[in-house]
Amino acid sequence: MGRVVYRLDLPVEISQIHSIFHVSQLRKCLVDDSAVVHFEYIQVDDRLNYIERPMAILDRKTKTLRNKVVELVKMQWLHRKESEWTCEAEDEMREHYPQFFETADFEDDV
Repeated sequence: MGRVVYRLDLPVEISQIHSIFHVSQLRKCLVDDSAVVHFEYIQVDDRLNYIERPMAILDRKTKTLRNKVVELVKMQWLHRKESEWTCEAEDEMREHYPQFFETADFEDDV
């Protein structure tokens, strides 16, 4: 459609998703069978946003800023490769996903 906007020819299974993307959202795809996510496992909300679910807490660390201390957790997400993890604020993750903190007590790690 242009230099920075592309229209993708999507499979029928996901035809309800808007097919126009900015180049910043696109990545070169190398065929990797372990990275394939089947459509029946993908969940979308009423606005057709992809819903990601955390799978595990991999690590925990404390980051000291000028005026405060921030507790961070390294999260592994469902349907992502093992090498793709994110660092999230622990208090936000506790609020949204308390089940991951019921069995994991990190108080002794500090």
